[in-house]
Formats: sequence, structure tokens, C-alpha cells
Amino acid sequence: MEINENERVRFAPSPTGSLHIGGAHTALFNWLWARHTGGTFILRIEDTDRERSTDEYEQTIMDGMRWMGLDWDEGPDKGGSFGPYRQSKRMDEYLKTADSLVESGQAYRDGEAVIFRVPRGEKIGFDDVIYGEINVASEKASMNTDGTIKDIVMIKSDGMPTYNYAVVIDDHAMEITTVIRGEDHIANTPKQILIYRALGWKEPRFAHLPMILGNDKKKLSKRHGATSVFEYNDMGYLPGAVFNFLALLGWTPGNDIEIFGRELAVEKFQLSKVTKKPAVFDMKKLDFVNQEHLKAMNPADRREVIEPHWKEMGFQTEKFTKKYLEDALTLMGGRGKTTRELAEFSDYFLDFEAVKARYTAGDLTPEHRAVLKKCFGATSEKFSGRDWNAPELERFARGWCEENDVSLKEIAMPFRFALSGRKVSPGVFEIAEILGGDECKRRLAHYGLL
Repeated sequence: MEINENERVRFAPSPTGSLHIGGAHTALFNWLWARHTGGTFILRIEDTDRERSTDEYEQTIMDGMRWMGLDWDEGPDKGGSFGPYRQSKRMDEYLKTADSLVESGQAYRDGEAVIFRVPRGEKIGFDDVIYGEINVASEKASMNTDGTIKDIVMIKSDGMPTYNYAVVIDDHAMEITTVIRGEDHIANTPKQILIYRALGWKEPRFAHLPMILGNDKKKLSKRHGATSVFEYNDMGYLPGAVFNFLALLGWTPGNDIEIFGRELAVEKFQLSKVTKKPAVFDMKKLDFVNQEHLKAMNPADRREVIEPHWKEMGFQTEKFTKKYLEDALTLMGGRGKTTRELAEFSDYFLDFEAVKARYTAGDLTPEHRAVLKKCFGATSEKFSGRDWNAPELERFARGWCEENDVSLKEIAMPFRFALSGRKVSPGVFEIAEILGGDECKRRLAHYGLL
């Protein structure tokens, strides 16, 4: 597709609710296109629904975009040369332009309302970047339920502009080059093109993004999981992972790449490569993407996102060095799909009480206990705190087991439970190294194994 020298795209939410997944998806693809082309990304607030629009929702939308890393170049908080960036500030222009269409005979008044007269016998065609060539007869651009032509309301009787009218005025005033929005707007596009033509304005290029469906192939809603971007933050998903996952809903950077950051997405993004096939919002896929991003974080950043959860769980993280906490999380590897899960799964590094709450050692027979006490006693005698490291601990345990005709599993599993209280964990000798010799011996002693 041909790229304009100065691409200008916009995300235009209505501040009547939080930034939901569909809106975030639209904002993301507009941002990607602007950043890929070196163009301008604009935030415009469509606040003509005065009853439902609030400053709080507007702030929530902005906060959600910032959380995802979607910065804008022009907007109500930043200004710019193509404002105002709130529809409510452009009322004079809407009314003035509507008057000009009435004067030219292309619109008429019905009481306080101004209505655009849909022309007959015209062909409305546009080449959608994603959906391809779309042609509609003007008579079918706007229809009543009985199939008759329905003229298009521009100004309602309360003096407020309708969406299909205001969006034309706004996009023209802001010199928008490409309108990137959801496929549910395809039906609106012919109506808007008619208004562009009536005003003698060149319409922008249109690109309609695929619909997002749940796993049941129905339109995404709350029953499929959280719909607000901030809910995913609270659930323990990383902003980079949500960015990555939403980018995959209708697009891929190619070469089977699924895990990527903002820089690669900007470099590879092509609007013409977006699929028109509905995209499926799969929570399992989001879990996978989030887990991979967690694994790829540098240790300090990972600790910073996990530490608030530990504190929320009542752990005193200040008792430990940053390196200790970072090493513990690094050892956890890919365990935990979310930051919340990772915090929960690693609790035994911060407090032995969490281990005691899960494990009582009631499963050990007297005979098994005797073997364990003998092994752990020999281990305690062999190692001082300085020599307490995973390779040496494992080497000693294997040697002891061979000499005493005991399987390593008989030793390792109770050791794992005594240290972590969990059946599944990273390598038990690696856990022991991080906890340190004194703490390991304390835990073994509690269970009467030392």
C-alpha cells in the first residue's frame, strides 16, 4: 500500500467507560502504524454524549493507554495544531458546516434537527486497506428496516452532532490520512463518504480491523474474562505482554514469531498484512505470552513487579537483600503465568510459615524418617555454610544414596516438601542453595529430619 509522507492517524474513544480490550486493540494498531511510518498518533475525545461522558472515564482511558505504552503526539492534554481535541469544543464548526449543506440543498431542517439528504443513483466505493474493494449503491448506504432510503441525521434536535457527521468534520479538520477502526464501522463508511463528497472534501483511506471474538466464537464480552485493560493489570499481566498479545489479534510479525516487544512490532508492522478473519481472544494464549515476558525480564525489573504482591501477602521483603529476591525469582523460571501466581508460587523463599501451613510431614513412616535423618545428618556434618551450593549438595546426596542403597527420589522429595511445602518446584538443591544452609537446617529440624 502507498504510504503518505505524513501519516496522521487517530484513536477517538468516547469517555463513557474504561478502556476496554476492543478500544485498546484499535489504539494499538493506530499507534503501531504511526510509529512504523514516522507519522503522528492523535488522541481525540468524542464526548458529545454529555449524559454519560465523564472526566473520570477520560482519565481512565488515558491511564490505560499509558500503561500499555501507547503515547500520543497530539491530544487534549498535549495540544497541537489541529485542535480542539474534544468534540464538545468543536460545536460551532459542526453547526456552521451543517448550515452550509442546508444552503446548498444537500440537507434540510426538521424542527431543530438537520438531516442530510441521501442522493440517489450514486456509486460509493472505497478500497479498504484490509477488506479490499467495497462498493455500495447510495440508496443502500442508509436504509430503514423496510428497505426504503433513510436520510442521515447530522444534528439532533438537542443540537448535538451524530457520530457519522461529527467524525467527518473532525477527521477532515485534523487532516487524518488513514482511519483505522473496528470492522463494525464498515457499514458507517458509505454514509460518511457521502458527507465528504457533499462538502467537496477528499476522504481519508480506511482500514477496518478484524472483530475480536471469545473462544466460543461470539463477540467479546465480560463472560470471556476481563474487558478493561486495567483489570488485566490487577490480575497480574504485564503491559508488554498485553501489548504483544493484542498485536497478535489480527497480525503477526512473520517467521512464526509470537513473543516480541514494542521495537520489533513497530519495525515489522504492516497495515496491509492485517487479516480480516475474526481474531479469537484466548486467555490461555495470553497466559503463555505473559509467562514468556516474565521469564525474559531482567532480574531487577521482575523483582519490582513481584514485590508489591509479596507485600500484599504480608511478607516483609525488606528483611532480604535485592539479590536474594532476584535470585529466587530467577530460579523460579517460567513458573507462574501471572505476576500474582509467581508471587504465590515463590512464597517459601520469604517465610517458613507458608511451608508449615501446607506440609506437616505426616506422610513419612518411622522407617523413612530414620533414613532421612541419617542422610541429612551426614549432609549437615559435611557442609559448612560456605560450601553450601547446589552442585556439591547434589553430588553428595547421589553418593550417599549409592552407598546406602537408597534411591535419590526417597531423599529429594521429602527435602523438597520440607523446604517449599510443594510437590512441584524448581530443583531442590538449587532451592537449598538460595535459602542457605542455616535456613535449610532449621526447616529440616522443624520436621524432625535433622
